Amino acid sequence: MTVQVVLVHGIRTSATMWRSQVEYLAARGNPVTAVDLPGHGGRMAEEFTLESAFETIDGAVRAAAEHGPVLLSGHSMGGLLCIEYVGAEEPPPVAGFVAASCTAIPRGVGLATYRVLARGFNSLPDRGMWLTDRMLDRILPHETRADFGAGGYALDAQDVALRSLSVLDLLAALRRIEVPLWFVNGQYDQLRVNERLFMRIAPHAELVVVPRTTHHVTVMRPRVFNALLEVALTTLEASDD
Repeated sequence: MTVQVVLVHGIRTSATMWRSQVEYLAARGNPVTAVDLPGHGGRMAEEFTLESAFETIDGAVRAAAEHGPVLLSGHSMGGLLCIEYVGAEEPPPVAGFVAASCTAIPRGVGLATYRVLARGFNSLPDRGMWLTDRMLDRILPHETRADFGAGGYALDAQDVALRSLSVLDLLAALRRIEVPLWFVNGQYDQLRVNERLFMRIAPHAELVVVPRTTHHVTVMRPRVFNALLEVALTTLEASDD
C-alpha cells in the first residue's frame, strides 16, 4: 500500500510552510495532508488548546491510515506535539515519524526565556513583524520564503501555545516509541539543547544534523529535507514488502 504522509507545522506559522514537501510528495505519488493547528493558519480565530491540537493530528492520521501506512512529520512545536502523540500509551496508527527541530524539553528557564522574548517582540511596533520579515528574507531561499508566512502568523496564539507545552512528558513518550524515528536538526538550531538526551532515550532513532542551517530546516533547506523524507518513505516501503 502507498505510504500516506501527515505534516504538522511549528508555532506561529501554518500548513503553508510545507508547500515544498507537499509538491515533492505529490510528484512522488504519496498522498499528503498538511494540517493547520488551532489558532494557526485558516483556524486563526480558534483558541489553541493541547486537546484540540491532538484531535487535529489524530484526525488527520486516522483518516490517512485508512488508505495505507502513515509517515508523520512535525516541525518545532508540531514535532513536540507529535512526540507526545506517537509515544502515547496506546500507540496511534503511525508507521514512521520524522521529528524536525524539536529535540528540547519545553520547561524551566528555556521555555520561560522563549516566552519573554516572544512577548518582547509582540510589544514592538507592528508586533516585531518588520524584524521577523527582515530575518526571514536573509535566511530563507526565494523558493520557500513566501510559503513560510502565506497562512499568516499566529501571534495571538503564541504565548498560550508555549505555556501549554510545559505539561508534555516527552521523555516518557520517547521511551514508548517503537516505530522508525528520525530526528532532523539544523546545525545552528537552538532546540538542539537536549539532542543527546533524546538519542539516549530513543537509541533506535536516527539523527541527521543539516550543516549551515538554523531552526527552519524544512524551508531553509527544502531539497535536503525532501531527501530525508525519501529515506523515511523508502524505509517504510521496504518494510511493507
